[in-house]
Amino acid sequence: MGFEGEVWRLMRQEEPVGEIVIDEADFPWLNGRFVPAPTFAEVKPWFDESLALLEAKEYERFDDSYDRIADTLSLVGPSGPVAEFLLHIRSGRAWFRWSDEPFDDV
Repeated sequence: MGFEGEVWRLMRQEEPVGEIVIDEADFPWLNGRFVPAPTFAEVKPWFDESLALLEAKEYERFDDSYDRIADTLSLVGPSGPVAEFLLHIRSGRAWFRWSDEPFDDV
């Protein structure tokens, strides 16, 4: 798809939290190297917790945990901010999917 090499930014309001340099696209997921900004340390525990809950198949608790990420941070692609995203970060890697429209609550 043409995503490789793109740089996506994770933001908290106007403050950068990190960048994702895309090196793999498996639509709808994009994967890449995560380059944290100094402020990432403040939100890293949120990502650790949400991923641990997801891996433990505690989906309801995951949803509640992930809400903090979605409500506080934004993801900005090369074309601008996206409406909604699902992002995981671990060990210098990030993988995510996004939508220009809000996800359907199922």
